[in-house]
Amino acid sequence: MSGPGPGPTSDRSRRGAAAALAVTAALCSTVLAAPAPAPAPALASATAYGSPSPPSPSPGVPRLDWSPCAPGSPYDCATARVPLDHADPAGRTIDLAVVRRKASDTAHRIGTLFVNPGGPGGPGTVQVPQNYDSFPKTLRERFDIVSWDPRGIGNSTAVNCFGDAAEAEAWGKAKPTGFPVGEKERTTWIDAYADLGRRCEKRDPDLLRHVSTTDTAQDLDLLRRAVGEEQLNYLGVSYGTILGATYANLFPDKVRAMVLDSNIDPKAWTNDARPDATTTTLLRMGSDRTAAATLDRFLDLCGSATTGRCAFSAGTAQGTRDKFDRLMQRLRERPVGPWTYAATVADTVSSLYIVDPGWTDLAARLQELWRGKAPKPPVFPAPPPVAHPSPYLGEEQAMAVWCGDSPNPRDPAVYRGLEEDSARRAGDAGRYWTWSGEPCATWPAEAANRYEGPWNTPTAHPVLVVGTRYDPSTSYADAEAMAKELAGARLLTHEGYGHTALFNNASSCVNAYESRYFVDGTLPPPGTKCQPDEQPFS
Repeated sequence: MSGPGPGPTSDRSRRGAAAALAVTAALCSTVLAAPAPAPAPALASATAYGSPSPPSPSPGVPRLDWSPCAPGSPYDCATARVPLDHADPAGRTIDLAVVRRKASDTAHRIGTLFVNPGGPGGPGTVQVPQNYDSFPKTLRERFDIVSWDPRGIGNSTAVNCFGDAAEAEAWGKAKPTGFPVGEKERTTWIDAYADLGRRCEKRDPDLLRHVSTTDTAQDLDLLRRAVGEEQLNYLGVSYGTILGATYANLFPDKVRAMVLDSNIDPKAWTNDARPDATTTTLLRMGSDRTAAATLDRFLDLCGSATTGRCAFSAGTAQGTRDKFDRLMQRLRERPVGPWTYAATVADTVSSLYIVDPGWTDLAARLQELWRGKAPKPPVFPAPPPVAHPSPYLGEEQAMAVWCGDSPNPRDPAVYRGLEEDSARRAGDAGRYWTWSGEPCATWPAEAANRYEGPWNTPTAHPVLVVGTRYDPSTSYADAEAMAKELAGARLLTHEGYGHTALFNNASSCVNAYESRYFVDGTLPPPGTKCQPDEQPFS
């Protein structure tokens, strides 16, 4: 998940995609040998999910006319037409771009698994194909894996507040990179996002009011029906967890199997259903604290390794932490080309998302900066074989969902104080995450259709919640909160690192439990903890 403000979202997704392709092979935690849990409610057999070619949908359900996304591509694409306002099905419609990879073992196919890759603002038609190999083998064999660009995003009917690419680029270059430092930059930052809000309000105000999580959950139910599934199989990561929790409470009887990985606390997202927010969504989630803890762990592990394994190592954990602090102070006084203090902090936090090769690459960039040299630009993976692999993904797309759906302080003047409060508890990462929420202060629209709870509606089958101990964006405490809020949910702990267990593909133990749960509904024993297959810099 990224905040709606700064942060190289598209760069991070490409970097994450490359990392997710590097699959490690190691032993799973011995927790797998634990006694079998009590039987879960029986899941439907494969025949309950129809064939790979479902019958024509009923009236009101979109028809998916699948065709190869590109010549020779293993992915199929389709477009679903859905109401802009689900309360007015006869009114304006919008398009959703959808992608599918068929189950490789058709003889043992179970059904369709829907995936939301996070954000808000993640284009599933690009990110899921790009990260396809990170999905556990069992899921790739036995499920058609389907994703989509949520309304307002990417290749679907998208929020776009600029006349052309040059206009969007000029707007982005006019504001500070990462977050503002000093009064002049703060004024520039606030004015830039106020200007963006005004631009968006003029372009398509109706769309801005109908890109909420609730709207997307209703779209997901239409997509479920469109592929002929009686109940939903769903894997949501990061922002996809709050989408999944919303779906589970709006359509509780339709949940067959749902995994929520790297979670957002529902009460943090909704401000506990209170309209007036005194702090930001991200700070309520504890993104600043968990980023600081993950950065500390990165520096400790780096310092315990040789420079051959971690280029930034100073030989000890404390020495490496001190070296990082000195580097940040130097960059405040003397940037290295475009690498300012704020730009480097933003790059550091986002680079902690994917451990391999993200942490190694981050250490190399920090070492180059330590030497006074500007790091080389990252090398991104080739685009996936889909029709439109590079859609416009402007910041306003994430903001439209985030700011319209989740309460944030509406007075830009309060963010300076929030920044200092967060910096006292979370250091540099606190400054980054505080200003990531400021664009919502001047966002012009509020979601017309917003779900605020309750979150404990009993579902047809229990939800599996996965939380990673050192996650730079969504804290482990949020995973605990999600498991507590959802009725009958089970928490699986990944004692590892990075944002999402899925896209890090870091634990064969987690993969094994998720696979078994999706296949037959078996939950891990209460209190199960999985270790990563490898430690960073090992």
